[in-house]
Amino acid sequence: MSELSQQDAVKKIASIIKDVKFAMLTTTTAEGHLHSRPMTTQQTEFDGDVWFIGGKDTESVADMRTRPQVNLAYAKPGDGEYVSLNGTAELVEDRAKLDELWSDTYKAYFEGGKDDPNIQLIKIHANGAEFWESDGKIRTLYQLAKGALTGQQAHMGQNDTVKL
Repeated sequence: MSELSQQDAVKKIASIIKDVKFAMLTTTTAEGHLHSRPMTTQQTEFDGDVWFIGGKDTESVADMRTRPQVNLAYAKPGDGEYVSLNGTAELVEDRAKLDELWSDTYKAYFEGGKDDPNIQLIKIHANGAEFWESDGKIRTLYQLAKGALTGQQAHMGQNDTVKL
């Protein structure tokens, strides 16, 4: 467990997930199986919560309605940064928040536009996260080669678990 303060932990996670357009959202199905699907992350400043727009008639929303524990996975492989965030889903009805998050891109999913009755705001309250940051591709390759040649453990960057 990290010694990062709550504020520093939020900042660290925010810096990694910033600009990652899609997250893999994992829910638990009625049969008890884990099911992941890509979701478009709303570009709001991460403060411990993550927002999505989904459909009320989707399996993911049905899963969250009865089993709200979820996991989000973010990846920036080009930068060697990854986050696994666990939290609790809340299904929210808030017109002002929808107005804030809405983009005309969603018209492709919701026939009635912003007034479509199937729109469901999803707020994930983060409980904690684990993150990985490598030192970059060249440094990582160097560390792997060094470890293979010397038998010493390679330093692959930072990995930490934080409570949010």
